[in-house]
Amino acid sequence: MPSSTTPPVAPPQTVTTSRPHLTARELEAVGRVMASGYLGMGPETRAFEQELAAYLGGGREVVCTNTGTSALHLAVAALMLKPGDEVLVPSFTFVASFQAIVAAGARARLCDIDATTGLLSLADAARRLRPDVKAIMPVHYAGHSGALDDVHGFAAKHGLRVIEDAAHAFGSRDHGRLVGSFGDVTCFSFDPIKNITAGEGGALVTADAELAARARAMRNLGTAQDGGRFADGSADVVMNGWRFHMPDLAAAVGRVQLARFESELKPARLALVRQYREQLAGARAVQPLPGNDDCVSHIMAVRVQAALRAELRARLAAAGYETRVHYRPGHTLSAFADASAFPGADQLFSEVLSLPLHAGVTALDVDAITAVCRAL
Repeated sequence: MPSSTTPPVAPPQTVTTSRPHLTARELEAVGRVMASGYLGMGPETRAFEQELAAYLGGGREVVCTNTGTSALHLAVAALMLKPGDEVLVPSFTFVASFQAIVAAGARARLCDIDATTGLLSLADAARRLRPDVKAIMPVHYAGHSGALDDVHGFAAKHGLRVIEDAAHAFGSRDHGRLVGSFGDVTCFSFDPIKNITAGEGGALVTADAELAARARAMRNLGTAQDGGRFADGSADVVMNGWRFHMPDLAAAVGRVQLARFESELKPARLALVRQYREQLAGARAVQPLPGNDDCVSHIMAVRVQAALRAELRARLAAAGYETRVHYRPGHTLSAFADASAFPGADQLFSEVLSLPLHAGVTALDVDAITAVCRAL
């Protein structure tokens, strides 16, 4: 037995699954806005929108919002769907995807996924088509966009609009094209742990000028975008809307993160994911989900033999490494329960695990994590 004077052994410091990477530059940007005395949506937000549009290319219009969820909400609302209209969406995604659809007055028609990729199964989506379905929302799980041309082809065949939930996929490419630089509507998240952060924020991206104009009005309580329509200088309200605008404080952080993305943030993620993949190649019980250097991963998602996942989590926790399960399928949630079959989503939910991935994770951390995985 240790004596009463023996100091306790401190537990290992936990390396979290995700966290932002901030520098003095972000702090300086926030200070600049604070010093200006204007904290709402203004010049910083407009500049961030312009810089995002320039980064993405393709003549896209960018509408920045206060969260990624509100960007999805605006995208559905700006399609002017009627009550009872439905949006196809994979069951295996964060609840924000479903909540945004419902909040905009539509219904979420849950679909199954391919358990090997975590992405929407178009075969299952085809089985769930009905006359009320007006749009499809593919989710770029873990930053992987899959075969977007197939999704757009499916949508064109069935007369559907496409809203890409690209919350995980800022900076990812599909056949060399940046996600968000093509297609119908793409929504990004800039929350604290995404590929770039604005503290909180999101963006709707589209080449549809009319849809973008509606989204701009809707994010600002439905006010007319050309300002003083009345003699007293007040703006008219032309449609229903919400307070979804991005404030300058957030945009200032986002601008710095965007400037750092290609030179710092993206290479750090790619290097860590490459190391994970190389060191897990051939592991008996743990395998990464598909991906490559075109995919800028938001989470390091792996599949673990279901019977061994709890043990792996315990071993990694004991070594000081946090893990998470992303996500519980929507059809198992009380608000969106669906008794139909979702075998792909059920299988992946029983196996998936997110390992630490952010700029604070070191190569030595990956060595230690993958050693635990290989020993399972």
